[in-house]
Amino acid sequence: MEVLKIATAGSVDDGKSTLIGRILYDTKSLTTDKLEAIEKRSKANGFDYLDFSLATDGLVAEREQGITIDVAHIYFSTRKKSYIIADTPGHVEYTRNMVTGASTSQASIILVDARNGVIEQTYRHFFINNLLRIKDVIVAVNKMDLVDYSEEKFNNIKAEFERLKEKADYKGQNITFIPISALKGDNVVGGSENTPWYNGQSILQHLEDLKAQDVFEAGKARLPIQTVIRPKKDEFHDFRGYAGKLYGGDLAVGDEITVLPSLTKSKIKEIYFFEKKFDKAGRGSSINVTLEDNINISRGDMIVKSGEEPSSERQLKAKVCWMDSNNLVPRTKYLLQHGVNRVQAMIQSVDNVLATDFSGSESADALTLNQIGEVEIKLAKPVFFDKYTENKQNGAFILIDPQTNHTAGVGFIE
Repeated sequence: MEVLKIATAGSVDDGKSTLIGRILYDTKSLTTDKLEAIEKRSKANGFDYLDFSLATDGLVAEREQGITIDVAHIYFSTRKKSYIIADTPGHVEYTRNMVTGASTSQASIILVDARNGVIEQTYRHFFINNLLRIKDVIVAVNKMDLVDYSEEKFNNIKAEFERLKEKADYKGQNITFIPISALKGDNVVGGSENTPWYNGQSILQHLEDLKAQDVFEAGKARLPIQTVIRPKKDEFHDFRGYAGKLYGGDLAVGDEITVLPSLTKSKIKEIYFFEKKFDKAGRGSSINVTLEDNINISRGDMIVKSGEEPSSERQLKAKVCWMDSNNLVPRTKYLLQHGVNRVQAMIQSVDNVLATDFSGSESADALTLNQIGEVEIKLAKPVFFDKYTENKQNGAFILIDPQTNHTAGVGFIE
């Protein structure tokens, strides 16, 4: 079954956790004991309705303060798809958490309170979605019940967001505007009689219709090898398969390929998905391939089409979201994790800090916690990479503090 990963973003009291709880409730994804606990807690809090935010806010501090602090991953399924929702915090002090939750997502839901419209935090939420090149974005205009389901209010917010979209660098996003009430359930899973002026889909209907090929951007084929398959059976004693998830483009039997970093060349002999053979594999597929030649390939290597090799450099320029309490300053040494490969790195310079309201950048000589800026990095040995704008998976990395082994930052190669 196809799996779709979704990031959520919203300001305080925009109803993000309530929206997720409503989806879980309406899709009958809540267990009986969880539902009973929500009912009991809602009554204890004096509510005459079910507080669906209790389905996601797991930390004691989150329940007490009514805010989301850490990233929570929520799983549910329909007959058509399986979903993983990253419930991310919206506060500026938790920018790193939002980047973490959104970095592996294929679609995103940005909540806007119908009473307040597009605010400063909305700019930051959209900035991060744009930076991470999340292709499909739903702008859920929530709490429509508190503005009498006003079409005019919805259209004003839509127009304001459209103006914000014009400031963005990445123009390839599909943005869908949906008027909802997470509390009442309007246009969340099913439609709503309260918005007769809206002819579009509900949030779940839109997500159900998204295709995997739509959320994995087209480009050059990249197959990072996760494992080498050597069955321990006599009938397969000569079998050598290379398994991984295919990004960027398609691979077909007969394609001439190059293995990185050895630069050894061969051709695709077979393509397997579980035990079935296919002539072609599309981007986003988890596959196992065999080659016509017996080549020494191990975990961390990459198969690409010959003539479509990525760049190989010891010098990188990248946008970095800083996640450490210690500032990012020049001459500091880190470990750079690119895919499954790890290499020593030194920060050569911090060039600027980016404003998350699309107003530009300011020159800087350091990055502090939760800031996003442009830096230059020197590596101990070359890595094979693409620009993040051309291939998200092969253009991203993390920086690891060698003293604490903590993830200090996440980077996007320019």
